[in-house]
Amino acid sequence: MGRTRTGPPADDDFADFVHARWPALYRSAVMLVGDRHLAEDLVQSALASTYANWGRIERTDSAPGYARRTLHNEAFTWMRRRGWRNEVPTEELPESSPEHRATRAVDDDPSVRPTVLAALRQLPPRQRAVVVLRYYDDLSVAETASILGVTTGTVKSQCSEALGRLGVLLGSDEMGALRAL
Repeated sequence: MGRTRTGPPADDDFADFVHARWPALYRSAVMLVGDRHLAEDLVQSALASTYANWGRIERTDSAPGYARRTLHNEAFTWMRRRGWRNEVPTEELPESSPEHRATRAVDDDPSVRPTVLAALRQLPPRQRAVVVLRYYDDLSVAETASILGVTTGTVKSQCSEALGRLGVLLGSDEMGALRAL
C-alpha cells in the first residue's frame, strides 16, 4: 500500500517516479505506436500531463496507473487526430532501417520482436491497447477495463479477437512465445 501525500507535491518525488516508470511506459508506448521516436514523444506527453496533475494524485501507488491511463488516452487522441493509419510509408524496407533494428532492443525485452510489432500495428487501436495492457503490462481484466474506460466484457472480447488475429498474423511459433510471457 502506497503512502498518502501530505503537503505540496515535491519535484524530487516526480523525478523518482519518472526514473522508475519510464522503461515500462516506453515499452507500452512502442507497442502502441510501433515507432521508437513517436513512443518517446508519447511518454513525454503523458508524463507532462501527469506532472501537471501531480498535486492531485493523493497516493503514491496511484501514480503508475494514472500515468498509464494518460499514456493510453494520449495515444488514442494521437491516432484519431493524426488520421492514424496502421501503415507508415518509408523509402526503404522497414527490416533494414536503423530504427527497426533499434526497436528490437526496447528494454532488452525478448517479446518486443519486429514481427510482433508489425502484427500489433495491424490491430485496431483498442485491441492493440488491450493486448499491451494485459500481456505486456501484466494487468488484470478489471485494471485494463478501468484504464480504457470500458467494461470487463469488452476487454475480454477485444482480447479474444486480438489474439485470434495475432494467431493468424504471427503463426503458432510466435504466438507460443508471446503467450509464454
